[in-house]
Amino acid sequence: MKTCMLTDFLESMKPWLSKEYLHMAYLNENDHLVLLFKDNVQNVYNINDCSKMQLKNILADLKSKGILVQDKSSGFMENGSGSSS
Repeated sequence: MKTCMLTDFLESMKPWLSKEYLHMAYLNENDHLVLLFKDNVQNVYNINDCSKMQLKNILADLKSKGILVQDKSSGFMENGSGSSS
């Protein structure tokens, strides 16, 4: 797990936060942001200076870019087109 601040996370991950590289994103049971890349690498981020709402906003932004976003609380997955699986 990587621990970082929100601004550092957004800046360092900016080139990788697209559906070209990223397969899925979700918040785990500890409210850590989990990113699963298309090469099957999974990174877990403890972003320690933001609220759960800010993390959900990151997920909403990823969803708008066409990345699969999973709501672990309901087991529901959505892609950017609004369809579910």
